Amino acid sequence: MSDVVNTPETIPALQLRGVTKTYKQGEPGEIAVLKGVDLTIQPGEIVALVAPSGAGKSTLLHIAGLLDGADAGQVSICGEDMQGRSDRKRTRVRRDQLGFVYQFHHLLPEFTALENIVLPLLANGVPKPEAEARALSLLDSVGVKPRADHRPAAMSGGEQQRVAFCRAMANEPRVLLADEPTGNLDPATSDRVFDALVRLVRETGLCALIATHNLELAQRMDRRVALEDGHLRAL
Repeated sequence: MSDVVNTPETIPALQLRGVTKTYKQGEPGEIAVLKGVDLTIQPGEIVALVAPSGAGKSTLLHIAGLLDGADAGQVSICGEDMQGRSDRKRTRVRRDQLGFVYQFHHLLPEFTALENIVLPLLANGVPKPEAEARALSLLDSVGVKPRADHRPAAMSGGEQQRVAFCRAMANEPRVLLADEPTGNLDPATSDRVFDALVRLVRETGLCALIATHNLELAQRMDRRVALEDGHLRAL
């Protein structure tokens, strides 16, 4: 891992410092999932998060994505500490600066590929012609523009997941968080989808934290970290 000087131009896109999270449930009463997690990701960097099921990777992604709060520690998005911020502020940052991709695409079945991407743009106040132009550009960048007028049921799994990437990128986020984004795809389709994701990240300069069980894909990312017993370590 190379040393990076935090000049104004290289303020981390995502930074976690001393993040802890404990859940209370039944016996033994408390489960410490995160025990002081530290992670810094720079703009343009793709980091693989490798962890077995139940290790807390989804909890880590939810806290990094402001979907859940940490018990202690600091979560900073583009240099801004989000701990203690109002729900309204966290929602605005989540909408404007964060993009999410999950194992299952979660596209709206009654809308076309184009409409699935346009909707979050319209919700963010982007005029419809501009929203459609951006959506078509994103679809073109991942090779599914010819499917723009197709509903999810008429697309393959790989096509649907690439549309999901485009939707996550619609509002030009600075941080992309992905939870097993290729886990539901066959190896060949997984490679194509991952290549599309990497191309989007490289072209836009955002950072990406991608949870995966696929060690081959993890090796193709800039860095790899493992979540073990509540702590992160470099691989």
